[in-house]
Amino acid sequence: MTTSVSREEVRECVEGNRTRLLDFLEELVSARSLPGEEGPAQEVMKAKFRDLDLSLDVWEPDADDLRDHPGFFETTPYREYGYEGRENVAAVDEGAGEGGRSLVVSGHVDVVNPDPVDDWEHDPWDPTIEDGRMYGRGTMDMKGGIAAFVHAYECLQELGVDLAGDLTLQTTIEEEAGGVGGVLSALERGHRPDAAIVAEPSGVPKIGVASAGVLYFRVTVPGKTAHTAYKFLGTDAVGKAFEVHRALEAYHDDLNDRIEDYGPALNQYPEAAGSTANLSLTNIEVPGSWTSTVPGEAVMEFRVGWPPSAGLDQHDVREEVEDVVAAVAAGDEWLSEHPPEIEWFGWSTDPHEIDFESDFYRLVREETERVTGGTVEHRGGLGGNDERFYNRYYGIPTPSVGPEGGNGHGADEFVEIDSLVETARVHALTMIGWCGVA
Repeated sequence: MTTSVSREEVRECVEGNRTRLLDFLEELVSARSLPGEEGPAQEVMKAKFRDLDLSLDVWEPDADDLRDHPGFFETTPYREYGYEGRENVAAVDEGAGEGGRSLVVSGHVDVVNPDPVDDWEHDPWDPTIEDGRMYGRGTMDMKGGIAAFVHAYECLQELGVDLAGDLTLQTTIEEEAGGVGGVLSALERGHRPDAAIVAEPSGVPKIGVASAGVLYFRVTVPGKTAHTAYKFLGTDAVGKAFEVHRALEAYHDDLNDRIEDYGPALNQYPEAAGSTANLSLTNIEVPGSWTSTVPGEAVMEFRVGWPPSAGLDQHDVREEVEDVVAAVAAGDEWLSEHPPEIEWFGWSTDPHEIDFESDFYRLVREETERVTGGTVEHRGGLGGNDERFYNRYYGIPTPSVGPEGGNGHGADEFVEIDSLVETARVHALTMIGWCGVA
């Protein structure tokens, strides 16, 4: 093993072996791994980590062990599949233990459903390389980031680098549904480093520094069925539901009027100005609907999100939403006697922001700027992500550092290959800079 390695040697190894990086990413993307069905991708990861001669910790989450944690909620895949057979994987390179600091580099293997596949020009499960991009489901979000940190570590092995601190390469489940059985389970299992990176697609030199608070809720609005020819005998649940919807849309506007726009969110999407908090109707169902029947019930599902700048936690937002619905009911003759019911389900998280004064953030910022030649720009605060578990609940400085890409969660998702290579260089140099060399 070597006691030193130059930045140029790291650059040459990372860039000179990009074919190896892309081959592995193709293999990983081809392994279908929807939330609740992450096994095929984790099998690829276990085989890769064994090839790298790393010590593996493989486990299934236990909801009962996590239930009392403030970050716990029952995710949608957990309710459908449970956790049996759904493994997390942590691959550990135990450092020399001579003053080195520990680091976890983490990524989730689950990807969103690519349907409708007819919208794709490229097969989502058969990666295609065109014009400097790789297309396929998960290339950007976020198997590209996983491939980058695996490639970074492979290059350190090839260069003979012996790290002083412990390094853990970690792949987890169900981030797309909230990450409770993934990163939270890993932290509670004991994988608590001095610092961590989540390889989400930040788009280096952009760095992810924050996440939103996110809640899902369901509003069931009652009505009274009748034949539509005799509508006067019934009460239209859909019409009453629209009244609730209009009130919640007004709450969305009011919420944005009274909070500051969040800078990292605007850096990511300038179009978010005036709307860095968001509340959307995402689904509506009318059970037992029939064209000749006055609807007797309407069920609406919503997502509400808010940035760190709002100064609100999930309990505040729940109370405000419930007050809005209660006010609609109080002002309506029918709903005052038959109030809507609110059910909170799925995502239930508070926002977070990284400690910008931490030594680790400063190191990541410096390495990102040196590798890319660009200026770091902060992103985040519109959606939830796994970094919140480290930052909010354990005080572990954790930014997201990942490649540039496009069409995440949409058709023809892609990752920029040059950005993927830059990400691997940032990861490799951060591993050396933080863990130290024995």
